[in-house]
Amino acid sequence: MTDLFHLLVGVVIGIVTSAPVGPVNIMTIRHAALRGWREGVVVGSGAVLADALYAGVAIFSISAVTQFIEGHADWIKLAGALLLTGFGLRVMMTHPHIENTEHEGMQGMGRDAAAAFLMTLTNPGAVLGFIAIIGGLGHWRPEPEDHVGNLAMVLGVALGALSWWCMISALVARYSSKIDDAWLERANRIAGILLLIFALTVFADLFLDFI
Repeated sequence: MTDLFHLLVGVVIGIVTSAPVGPVNIMTIRHAALRGWREGVVVGSGAVLADALYAGVAIFSISAVTQFIEGHADWIKLAGALLLTGFGLRVMMTHPHIENTEHEGMQGMGRDAAAAFLMTLTNPGAVLGFIAIIGGLGHWRPEPEDHVGNLAMVLGVALGALSWWCMISALVARYSSKIDDAWLERANRIAGILLLIFALTVFADLFLDFI
């Protein structure tokens, strides 16, 4: 197998793992709609970094890190649920206006990119999902001693995830020309509610683990 092949396989994995609708998708869509596709991509890039880290853990088989995540999955889930709750409430309580959206600037964009990184990082299913997908590649996966091939696959995952955020941000920005204050208010409420629903599902999962 060539390094280019491993890169392309990584691209497919990056797209597949980024596409399901989740908290990061919601944040990215919101930013792309408010201030254009570039800001949506920057916010989504927080998740790209976390995906690349987890892909590296899976591809290079860092068993100690994997065991730590499995052993502390409940605490990591709790941190993720609390983060989702706080962010969801903040979004719901924000009342944006068209003339004020430009003033949020780099601070808001950077804050939400960091939140996207943390939301992805505090999802134990992310690394375990990468382990399941990459472990199931069989002979398509680089050999353990093929460090260049392994790095190519990690890079492919990052490129695939980034391409997803570019595509979804461009699509949302393309149809955002009719956005007004009422649209922003509804979008914030819907986004906040969805984030809280995600948090509730994590809390429910934790509750079921203890009974």
